[in-house]
Amino acid sequence: MIQRKKKIVLYQPKQVDETLGLPSSKDMLPLEMLAIAAFPLQDGYEVVIIDGSLHDGEEGHKKLVEACDGAMLYGTTGILGFMVVDGWLATQRVKQRFPNLPSFIGGWFASVRPDLQLETGMYDAVVLSQGELTFRELVAAVDAGEPLDTIPGLALWRDNQVHKTPPRAVVGWDQILNMPWHMLDIEPYKQHQARAQSARDVLRMPTPDAIGNGKPYFGITYYSSYGCPEPCTFCCSPEVTSRRWKAMPAERMLDDLQELEQRWGFDVVRFHDANWGVMEKRARQFAEGKVARGMKFNWNSFIETHSILSYKKESLDALAESGMYIAEIGAEAGSDDMMKKIGKPIKGDDNIAAAIEMDKRGIQGSITYIIGYPGESEESMLATIDQCRRLHNACPHARPTVWPYRPIPGTAMWHEAADLGYQGPTTLREWGSIGEYHLEETWPGNIPPRVAEARKMYQHYVTLSYGLARGKKGWWERRAQKRLENGSFARGAGSIEARAFDVYNRVSRKLFGGVDTVRSFVDPGHKTGTAGNERSKATKAMTGTTKG
Repeated sequence: MIQRKKKIVLYQPKQVDETLGLPSSKDMLPLEMLAIAAFPLQDGYEVVIIDGSLHDGEEGHKKLVEACDGAMLYGTTGILGFMVVDGWLATQRVKQRFPNLPSFIGGWFASVRPDLQLETGMYDAVVLSQGELTFRELVAAVDAGEPLDTIPGLALWRDNQVHKTPPRAVVGWDQILNMPWHMLDIEPYKQHQARAQSARDVLRMPTPDAIGNGKPYFGITYYSSYGCPEPCTFCCSPEVTSRRWKAMPAERMLDDLQELEQRWGFDVVRFHDANWGVMEKRARQFAEGKVARGMKFNWNSFIETHSILSYKKESLDALAESGMYIAEIGAEAGSDDMMKKIGKPIKGDDNIAAAIEMDKRGIQGSITYIIGYPGESEESMLATIDQCRRLHNACPHARPTVWPYRPIPGTAMWHEAADLGYQGPTTLREWGSIGEYHLEETWPGNIPPRVAEARKMYQHYVTLSYGLARGKKGWWERRAQKRLENGSFARGAGSIEARAFDVYNRVSRKLFGGVDTVRSFVDPGHKTGTAGNERSKATKAMTGTTKG
């Protein structure tokens, strides 16, 4: 008699609440679940991955519960946002049907707030930080009926409080397996992205110029490094990864992606590394190797301002030649004092200089600033908005934007915000109900009215300048760019002109119909002609913050 393999079921929660009106981009592969599945598969277990984003409504949860029938173990993950809510709801369904099924959760949000997960009683443990080796040992312990307390890298619930086992050291890629890509049926992801309107999907990156603006393309997500060496005080990575950075060698990355390109034939690779460009040598080896191998896909990644400025010109040229078409850059602030508090080695107009280096090579900068850090002065916030404006003017390809600061647990600034009166969510449902980072303020009153108005006016005029509001560029768009160039966007006349445009645009839409514009991945937030506002209103309705 053939003995059946013991089954492990893994659930990737939905990235986006699609009931709010827009589908999510289906290039977001379940990387987290694939990563922890590799060792159990090698060890002889059956592993089933359910990706919630592929299913409408409750269908994903139903499939998950069906898959858990006869399972030995269940696991899930989640980052801050709707994944937290969907993972919570999915696990509830699993535990209602199989209350004794050993269940586990990992990911950065669970790592910084294991108490929220464990106090629900739904999870036997939280996997902290890097999870591949910890999960392998956890699976073996559950299979053998052994206690979990001796496994490093776990948070357990003991005596009504969190008990952490000794931390697990971060390991390099020589101890990590490649992802078991064969587990994925790529067709549902590919077919969704082939839709004519896929450019409007939530979380979708812009179409590469070689394909054509707004046209469908097939992309995948991928990551090639773990952690980040930066000390940023607003980010939880220093706590979760201990500022360790472990990267896949360039040749291994190229081998893996070349095999995938031959198997799947994608157009874009979207690197999800927290900080892809830490090591110039690796970045250049990847870029030159990709060209030498004739690999055709475009790609984007996160890279720091100070990395760009320290790279040799030849290395930056190689990135552009290899098909890098978007550089995601955390500019963070426009004042030296604030940068010093954040911890990044960026001064003066370094952000603008770095953006120019990418822009002149045809690489679009997705550049994010933040205002409203704990204790930040009004002058510092306005300096950030002004630097963002000047960067926009200096770099035609770039898409810089300004986000309101959001306190995140597991960060140094979280405690500073709490000392200043910030009261964050207290339950998983509340944490997961907050929408995307930049579409709403989660610390009401922290940004002064004058700064909030300046940001609002900047977002209005930059959205017009890009041609997003009407789907074309004409008198209004040229006028908007003039105001951005001379800095008059935030003055009294600018506000009057913005209101006049809104009236004009509403009347035009009633008389001539709406313009089906392509959304920007930056989502500057202007209320006319962008998808971002509809999502923002829907999110506020869900969380009870909409007025009137």
